[in-house]
Amino acid sequence: MSAEPARSGSRFLYAPFEVANARIDANERVAEERWSALEYRLGRIEASMERVEKRLWLAVYGVAAVILAQGVASFLEAGQ
Repeated sequence: MSAEPARSGSRFLYAPFEVANARIDANERVAEERWSALEYRLGRIEASMERVEKRLWLAVYGVAAVILAQGVASFLEAGQ
């Protein structure tokens, strides 16, 4: 004798719902993994952008310093 609980109607009425729930759960897990991977990648991109921004400001300050140094040098030469 089987130990299955008695169900009324066809067994095919219940099987698609069980499969559908399993598929939904699997899709939710996949979506969560993709979201966490996306957040990780976005974090890495933001960190890279911050480093590039620091380098850009360093270059801007360097160019400004060179221009000021040339201006001071030409001013000192003109005063002699």
